[in-house]
Amino acid sequence: MGVPAPAPGSAPAAAPIDLSAHSHDVGPAGSTYDLRWLDAMVQHHTGALRMSEFVFDIGVPGVGSLGKDIWRDQAQEIKAMGQWRKAWYPEAPVYPVALKAGGDPNSMGSLERMSAAQIQAMQMTGSTPTKDNRVTWFLEGMIAHHGGALVMAHDALKKSSNPTIQRLARQIIVAQRREILQLRRMLRHDGLDKPEYYQFDPFFSF
Repeated sequence: MGVPAPAPGSAPAAAPIDLSAHSHDVGPAGSTYDLRWLDAMVQHHTGALRMSEFVFDIGVPGVGSLGKDIWRDQAQEIKAMGQWRKAWYPEAPVYPVALKAGGDPNSMGSLERMSAAQIQAMQMTGSTPTKDNRVTWFLEGMIAHHGGALVMAHDALKKSSNPTIQRLARQIIVAQRREILQLRRMLRHDGLDKPEYYQFDPFFSF
């Protein structure tokens, strides 16, 4: 599946995204793909929970409530993904896994424990805000974070044959697209409208 066409009304600001070089790449299709994708998406969602907690009850109209909505929705998906993992891969280790370099995507033996660097890359939690910048930090950071989820969702649509994974991927695309538009409105209200806010628009469509 190629990169989807830009959504109507999108700003043609950013260059196409190279999926192969993206930090959220979980590797090629294969019998362990869904396990790898679930573990990566759980880590990615965990990063969103941590980011959202910085703006709970912040006192800025709309920002705290959006943070709580994101936290609630993604916590529910984390729970569901954990249940699917146990049901589908009872033999998998309890820790999150990734494919070894050059590993066989159809072999459980080619999986290894996800490294701390891989977890941080998935969570996108490399920075923390200050009291003064946390609103912009959250709004801009969540656009980038949601963009990572869009990339991963499209990867699943391309590589997974599991209807439950496919359904979740579509739900993620719809939710992240809606929230990115909301985040951009909030940033424009604060006088901010940067080209990088539009870089994931090509992934707004299925």
